[in-house]
Amino acid sequence: MSNSFSILVIDDESQIRKLLEITLEANGYKLLFAENAKEGITMAASHKPDLILLDLGLPDEDGQQVLKKLRDWYQNPIIILSVKNTEEEIVKALDSGANDYLTKPFRTQELLARIRTALRGSFNQSQEPIIAFGDITVDFVSRIIKLKNEVVKLTATEYNLFTLLLKNDGRVLTHQYILKEIWGNSYAEQTQYLRVFVAQLRKKIEEDPNVPKYILTESGVGYRFNSG
Repeated sequence: MSNSFSILVIDDESQIRKLLEITLEANGYKLLFAENAKEGITMAASHKPDLILLDLGLPDEDGQQVLKKLRDWYQNPIIILSVKNTEEEIVKALDSGANDYLTKPFRTQELLARIRTALRGSFNQSQEPIIAFGDITVDFVSRIIKLKNEVVKLTATEYNLFTLLLKNDGRVLTHQYILKEIWGNSYAEQTQYLRVFVAQLRKKIEEDPNVPKYILTESGVGYRFNSG
């Protein structure tokens, strides 16, 4: 993947902006900066960056509201960078459309890895009828999944869960979001129900279900698919 991607940073902390400028430009990314919500939304609309890094503690508007406004029209990845680290804030942001969430202070190498993953997922958004990664091949037309050229027998629910995760490759999906998408609103709080299905799915597609490579757990929040 080429690093000729543009990233808009919406953050009022000058030290954070400087750190991101040094780190991201050194890795080939093109940077745009905004110090408040109004400026950030305007720049996002005019420059259409490939990814946005959004702080929640902006001086002129709550970052959660900015996220919702952006998601009315902006389709590319948004990663939250915030000192707010409660499960409630993280889940709220992810359910509002954030692709990922990192709390400050963060490790720069982890941020770079999250950015690469988010951009890869965005780059792969236009799905081909058949895609392959690792030892897995997925045929969306025939709804057949193969592992090492052997058909994996999945129930309809397991297939729907697998493809939901895959189509959001690299993005953290909350328990509630997955439950609503697969089973409906009445199952939104049945996290144990979801854990059972994830465990079943891992047994069928992971080389070692106890150390999953593809379906990763985001503790207390949800799951992230990693196609590698």
